[in-house]
Order: sequence, then structure tokens, then C-alpha cells
Amino acid sequence: MNTVIPPTAGKRIVVIGGGFAGINFVKEMRYTPYQIVMIDRHNYHTFQPLLYQVATAGLEPDSISYPLRRTLSISEDFIFRVADVKNIVPEKNYIETTLGDIEYDYLVICTGSKTNYFGNKRLEKNTWPMKSVPEALNLRSMIIQNFEDALVADAETRKALMHYVIVGGGPTGVELAGALAELKKNAFRSDYPELDLAEMQIWLAEADNRVLAAMSPQASQKAREYLEKMGVKVMLGTKIEDYDGENLVYNSGQTVKASTVIWAAGVAGNFLSGLHADAVNRGGRIRVDAYNTVVGYDNIFALGDVACMESEELPRGHPMLAQVAIQQALNLAENLDRDSDMKTPFRYKDLGSMATVGKNRAVVDLPHIKFQGVFAWFVWMFVHLLALVGFRNKFITFVNWVYSYMKFDKGIRLIIRPVQRRREESIVPPTPSPSQSNLS
Repeated sequence: MNTVIPPTAGKRIVVIGGGFAGINFVKEMRYTPYQIVMIDRHNYHTFQPLLYQVATAGLEPDSISYPLRRTLSISEDFIFRVADVKNIVPEKNYIETTLGDIEYDYLVICTGSKTNYFGNKRLEKNTWPMKSVPEALNLRSMIIQNFEDALVADAETRKALMHYVIVGGGPTGVELAGALAELKKNAFRSDYPELDLAEMQIWLAEADNRVLAAMSPQASQKAREYLEKMGVKVMLGTKIEDYDGENLVYNSGQTVKASTVIWAAGVAGNFLSGLHADAVNRGGRIRVDAYNTVVGYDNIFALGDVACMESEELPRGHPMLAQVAIQQALNLAENLDRDSDMKTPFRYKDLGSMATVGKNRAVVDLPHIKFQGVFAWFVWMFVHLLALVGFRNKFITFVNWVYSYMKFDKGIRLIIRPVQRRREESIVPPTPSPSQSNLS
């Protein structure tokens, strides 16, 4: 055991996941006497709020990804390994990974969330998720391939290839719909003059009675107005009953032919096996107390999307947002570095939320003020640039945004690796990812 991790004379904290919670916890623990070991299936951190821009040819993936080793090489007592965690063995204080078994004194689970299909296997098989860089690249290739195929397709097939349905009216769905509408208006019109762009239809289907349901009514209404002005057909109170890869069936019984259906309708906790049944709720989230300690254990903690801190005020736990993950990580780090009688329970401070719907269009809800429009759009860009990891990523993203703003264009319309029409046959399989964000 522990052949892949150098031994330590002190105590060891093993952190599973390099998302917002994981990296902020490790950074905060840099000056403590613990040996910190991080395990992640990727060697990079992904800034998820901008994944939709990778999928719609606005940014390259390396603009929103940053090497974990470079981000967290903060001391000699920090160790990082790329591996999959297969199981937790809490009775003996170790985890089973693809590299071998790793012992811990404290375990911090930051595995984030994964796409939730609510048990519908047909939707899971035939729709396209967007929770990781590989999935965003697959979607980008598919969108462009659709137009290349439409050039030589018959009328019925061409129409299906140019129909896009986005399921879920949260920030991801709204921002993706706006980005697709801008591609249609600007880039695709010049790229494909042989095609009638009026045949490109974008639907946004939301089961609730408004988009951006977690934001203020003003933000929801304005976002819907922006989308409809851009040509997106917003369908509220609409659920997807079935999709076979060609025909989409709504709960109203209406059927739409569409080759590409993008699933942005929900997430579930990405929990690991090995914990007792009472520690995991129906949404796949791990139950924790006010100190983020997993229920039933005294040396296992969960942070971020995967953690569910239930209370009378929040019976379903905190929202699955980046700010929650970051604040929980900082609070736990402070508690582990304190004496046992000085621990502080977690209190979430809502810093606000925002979403962009396209160029010069955004909505912002702050604790004491709400605004929309051009100023909100500049605030959205400023906040996201600051939140990106690494100066290079900030600079490249800024340059890309300035170019797109000045040229009305998104210049990364590349099919680097073609994907098959059916998602499960794609070159790069979908993978769960670590965290959601309230920055978008």
C-alpha cells in the first residue's frame, strides 16, 4: 500500500478532485504541517463557466484549462497524481485507485457533479452533454459537421441537421442558446452562403415557467427577451419525453426533427462508492454537517457540488455553484488548521449571480442591485477574466473576446477530431466534471 505516494512523518490529507473546491482548499492549506495529496482523473483544472464558448468556437480549450501541477506546486509537501478513484475504504482509512491504494488521515471529497438525465436512458444515449472539455470539443465538431453535411443533404435531412434543441433554461442553456444564435447571425452566414440560414432553428426547452429560475424575475424576463430577439424559440413549461436521435418528443406531444439535442437540464452529485448508504441522498450528493464532515464519519469531508448540507432553510442543501465550493473549501481549511474547540460552522455568503446572452447582453443579480444590458455584459466579462486561473489564460481569453467584438466573428471553427453522429460512439467519451459556477 502507498507505493505511489512517498511516506510522511506527519498527517496526510488526501483530496479527490481538482475543481473549484479542491484547488482552493489545497492553496489555503499551503502553510500547514500536513502532507497534501491530490487525486484527479485529469491533470488540469477546467473553468466550467466558459465551456459553452469552447463548444461554440469562441475559445480554445487551453484558454479555460490550467495544469494542476503548475497551479498547486506550492510546497514540497504537496503531491499530485492522475488516477481514477474506484472505492473508499473508510474502516481502514484508505482509497482504492487505478494506481494503487492510498492511505489517509483525513479525506476531502471534491468530486463535483455530473450530468443528470433523471433515469432516462434514451436521453442519456442520444443527447449531447457539456460538462467537460472533451464533451465541449465533441459538441463543437458536431455543430460544424452538421453544416458541412447540410451542404450535400436532401431537404428533409438538411432541415434536421440545422435544428438545435437545448434542454434546460439555466445559465448553461441560456448562454449556449445565445452563442448559437450569434453563430447563425454572423459566422455561419458568411461561411455557408449556399445554405438558407432561415432553416437553422434554435429551441430552448425549460420545464419551469421561466428561464434562469434561480435568478430574479427581472433577470429571467430580460434574458428571455434577449433570446427571442435573437431568434431563439423559448419553450417554457416544456419537458422532453423521448429522443431517438432523430425525433424529439415534448410532453405536449409535439414532435420535432433534430439531429442535435444538447442536454443542460440538470446535474447530480458525483459521489464515490464505499460510504454507508445514509451518507448519500437521492440526488447523489453526500450528506454533511455544518462543518462539511460527512455524516457518520469524523475524518472524511465533502465540499462543493457533491456536498449536501441540509437545514430547515435549505432542505436540499446549498446551490451547486462555484462560490459555495470555494467558501466551503476556505472554511474547512481554517477548521483543520485550528484547535478542535475553535471550529467555525459554514455560513454561505451569496455574492450574486450573472449570465450572458450574447454580445452587449447580460443580466446581473447582486445582493443589493440588479441590472441588465451592456454594462452588465462588461461586468460579466470582467468577473470571468479575473476568475480564470493563470495570466496566460486571462490574456488569451481577453484577446479572443476583443477580436470577436470587433470582427463580429468567432474564429475557431475547426473540426480537429470528427465525431460520430451518435454520442456514445464519439472518439472521446463523456466524463463527469468537478463543479458548477454562479459566475455565469
